[in-house]
Amino acid sequence: MRDNDLDYKREYIRPMMTPEHVYIFRFGRHKLNNRVIVRYSHTWTGRLKINEIDVRLHHQHHPRIFKTETDLILYLQQHMEKEQKKIVKQAVKHDDPQNQ
Repeated sequence: MRDNDLDYKREYIRPMMTPEHVYIFRFGRHKLNNRVIVRYSHTWTGRLKINEIDVRLHHQHHPRIFKTETDLILYLQQHMEKEQKKIVKQAVKHDDPQNQ
């Protein structure tokens, strides 16, 4: 993440009254304004079971909640495609000689 100029901070919370573990990952370029919260537990065989993944990007008011990692990856790919299109549009608009 730091190779791509992203700072991050990790936190682990173990609530005392529930068997669920909480892992918080905050990241961002200038501020740590993006976050991923993973709530997980262990099965009776000791395997990890992800119960919920909350993602809040760029000051979203309502976090996106996912049940599986696959749903999260699909959402992030769509989000990245939109951001890349926006960057390309800005670059074309900025390089257009009619605007100068």
